[in-house]
Amino acid sequence: MFQHCRTSVVLLALAGGFAASLLTGCAGWGKERVCLPGEDPVLAVNDAGGDCVPEGEEPGPGWVRYPRGKVPVYVGDEWDRYWSDRTLDEKGRVVPQPR
Repeated sequence: MFQHCRTSVVLLALAGGFAASLLTGCAGWGKERVCLPGEDPVLAVNDAGGDCVPEGEEPGPGWVRYPRGKVPVYVGDEWDRYWSDRTLDEKGRVVPQPR
């Protein structure tokens, strides 16, 4: 009997923890990453758009890495929204995206 009660308490606690994590967005559940693990996001120069390159690999012509501290990690995060209407020019300056 005590084993059954202990199992029920554990299951109830796990269910409550799971529900709380869903409600609070804990641990990034349900967030879509900008790039896959092992990839880094890159930004189009003087253009709209982004892409991903393997970690440690340099982006191709027309692409640059995001400035340090301004790299989007999740779709819709602070930096993903910031770069939605901005880009970098060929000198690394933040400029509005062309229309």
